[in-house]
Amino acid sequence: MKELFARPLLAVLLAALLATAPVSPALGQQPTQYPAPQAAPPVQTQTSNPAPLAPPIPVSLGVSKYDFSKGPRVFPNLLNAYRPIKVDQAVLVNSPRLEQLVHDGKLELTLQDAVELALENNLDVVVQRYIPWLADTAVLKAKTGQFPGNIPTNAIAIPGSQANLPFLNFDPVLTQQGTIVSASTPINNPFLAGIGTGSGGLGPNLVPLKSHSTIFNTGYAQSFTTGTTFQAAWDNTRSSSTAANFFNPTVQGSLAFTISQNLLAGCCWKVNHRQIYIAKNNRKIADLVFAQQAITTVTAAITDYWELVYARENVKVQQQAVAVSDKLYNDNKKQLEIGTLAPLDVTRAEAQLASDRQNLIVAQTAQLQAEQTLKNVIAKDPLAPSIINVEIIPTELPLKPEAIEAPTFEEAVKEAFAKRPDLQEQVFNLKNGQIELEATANALRPTLTLSAQYTSSGLAGNTFIPGTTITTAGAPIVDANGNVVPGLFEPAFVTPSNGLFQSGFTTAQNQIFHNRFPTYVASLNLQLPLRNRSNQADSARAILQQRQLEAQVQQLRNAALLDVRNTYIALQQDRARVDAASKARQLQQETFDAEQKKYQLGASTVYNVILTQRDLVAAAGTELRALADLVEAKANYERAVGRTLEVNRVSIAKDGPSAPQVERDTLIPGTLDGKVVGTDELFKKLDGQR
Repeated sequence: MKELFARPLLAVLLAALLATAPVSPALGQQPTQYPAPQAAPPVQTQTSNPAPLAPPIPVSLGVSKYDFSKGPRVFPNLLNAYRPIKVDQAVLVNSPRLEQLVHDGKLELTLQDAVELALENNLDVVVQRYIPWLADTAVLKAKTGQFPGNIPTNAIAIPGSQANLPFLNFDPVLTQQGTIVSASTPINNPFLAGIGTGSGGLGPNLVPLKSHSTIFNTGYAQSFTTGTTFQAAWDNTRSSSTAANFFNPTVQGSLAFTISQNLLAGCCWKVNHRQIYIAKNNRKIADLVFAQQAITTVTAAITDYWELVYARENVKVQQQAVAVSDKLYNDNKKQLEIGTLAPLDVTRAEAQLASDRQNLIVAQTAQLQAEQTLKNVIAKDPLAPSIINVEIIPTELPLKPEAIEAPTFEEAVKEAFAKRPDLQEQVFNLKNGQIELEATANALRPTLTLSAQYTSSGLAGNTFIPGTTITTAGAPIVDANGNVVPGLFEPAFVTPSNGLFQSGFTTAQNQIFHNRFPTYVASLNLQLPLRNRSNQADSARAILQQRQLEAQVQQLRNAALLDVRNTYIALQQDRARVDAASKARQLQQETFDAEQKKYQLGASTVYNVILTQRDLVAAAGTELRALADLVEAKANYERAVGRTLEVNRVSIAKDGPSAPQVERDTLIPGTLDGKVVGTDELFKKLDGQR
């Protein structure tokens, strides 16, 4: 009789306790006569024909905001060439949009918000964004004919051509030289120098030759991709001395033009354009490296978002499990007090409660860790006062997505080969390797240079105008014994000056430009290395490097195939797993409902009802985990086939109103002028550009 009254009373007490248990508005169900646990939302599939919405605005990463492949304009301000190119300071603070989403100490995020904030604030993106700009500077340097230099990314195997070819400087160089020389030179034979004899303060017969010169030389030099070098020199010298020169002071000038052409090694436009080819290919590789980073960041943001969603919902599930265990433990204690339950059952219930509390602590810890992980992805400075203590609240729950995988695995692999940035990078690496092969093959040739030079000279200065020559008696004539013969003298001729004829710079230039004193020179210079080991080594290295790149391409293709295979299988398996977990939750719900009805009819116990309720809680957690894994598998599959940026409408092109426009080779991996293409089409396009 005592048990008949105790059982209904116990049921009423348990019902009251369960009614006060923590519930989740997002996952709660309508309570039955015996309170139902929190359960995962019914599995929903995204419809294939959703309601029409306004198309989302593409997210631009703004790589084309700057173009460092072009130098500053030198006209009309010539000083621009000698000033550094302006580079803005790096923005290392969180974007204003992040703080605008914070309300009352909570950051409510949709999945799209998380993706966009990650692209705005993730430091990996900030760092990698500089790679295309650094590649721009390599293009700018290559335009001068110099080695473009290394780009800080392992994706670029050939930073520039190292073929041993004649150096050509495509930037014109203007040289101006001004020199003043004043000298006093001791002369050993003053008669030949025409300075006469005398002491001169240097000894009885040592006279210095004093001279003064002013030199102004102007030069211009430039090389061209045809292998041609052009040089021009305009030299002018004004000098004066104590020597007996025809002109004193003297003005000398010359204008010379020299053209040289490489006929074998270093010949022709294609081989001399090699550095520019490689630098431009590396610029495209840099875009692909940055695109790969954007894909990685977007995938990480999606994964971290759903992990936080799961962690938060799992905390609710574990809270419900603790509530169920707590009620079971309290129920057993009361039954022990009235003598209807053994002490062992109370101990078992208490152990279960302790275990569930431990699971709750682990779940809460995982939630905090997932929140911090997502915060690091979407913020440049997670320690900023505005967000350091902010709680992130995801506003979306995982839904079973519609099928997005290719109909067959073969088609998925084909799509990956056409779109994956890491494979597209190798297209340009192979192209660079081919360029280096051709350059080193050209360097094996002897050096044969044809040169032609034309020089026009001029000479002017001040000279005395000679008058009438007068004959006078000179030195006396002596006999064989050295005696003077009276009345005989050697004749002496004296030409007195009749004035000064003055000419200078204008006269010399008139002679130059009227071609008064021309010189024509043609030469053929052959340099024939007899063993040529250095160039042979360069050629062998280029061939080996190309063969290595070909092997790396196959290696990457195999890795991509495995990646696609794994993600393809994971996506299909997780889809089936969600179906199974959903079915298990539904069946567990039915089991719980049936057990509750049995209890109401007196055919079951509170213990069995609470156990089935706990099983329902576990089934709900399993379904939630399966849903989170499925949406993460979807993101990983899209990454594996190179579809991430396309699906999330992320562009690495221009900012502003022109963002939706496709920029050549820079929108998404595997696209060319806005169309998805494969490696063959890219090769054809590159061949056409060359």
